Amino acid sequence: MENTILEQMGFIIGDWIPKEASIAIAVEGSYIYYKAGVHDLQIREGQAVLPGSIAARAKKEGQRIEMFVEESIFGTPYYGIGYPVKLGEKESVLVIILPPDYLVRKNKPIRFLTGKYEDTWRPVSVNKVSHIESSQKKTWFYTDDEAYCAIHTLKNLKHQLPDSFLPIHRSYIVNIDYIEEISRDIASNYQLTLRDGSILPVSQNYTASVRERLGF
Repeated sequence: MENTILEQMGFIIGDWIPKEASIAIAVEGSYIYYKAGVHDLQIREGQAVLPGSIAARAKKEGQRIEMFVEESIFGTPYYGIGYPVKLGEKESVLVIILPPDYLVRKNKPIRFLTGKYEDTWRPVSVNKVSHIESSQKKTWFYTDDEAYCAIHTLKNLKHQLPDSFLPIHRSYIVNIDYIEEISRDIASNYQLTLRDGSILPVSQNYTASVRERLGF
């Protein structure tokens, strides 16, 4: 009976959330229901709720939680919303799991980045930015000709850039329009060659989302 109710909940919720979303329900520290969408975290029924996840935060704080979660929790980053609910007398959490770039598409993206070049600050259209890098606690963005240092963090930029920007590694975000080719390195991991000749690694944690976005 409980499984039937959960299935019905999943289908009803699926009518009003994005089709790419996954749905999870956790009760007393473990997941009892999971309906995979396009962005699949491969949660198993009976799997424990992990510290730092949206389910854990929503249960602990007893309120709606909306946040971005780094790849260190499930092995792939995600954006989600958690709702404390009750199933019978049990405290439970309903989690809507979305792709990590969902917030970018949800909110109006930024149109330019301002970076420091030598002793000046310059606003640069994001359309001219080939990729963004986090290195030695600084954020750099690159155009065809120059490299700029920015005050933003890569984590925050993930939520603000247009849909043409794709996170490929914890240290890199790339502008899809600047990708020349996709290949594999000597360890068979994917790497991207950009128009300026830059070669950027694709982290294994981002491989699934990169292949999904680029369609290969």
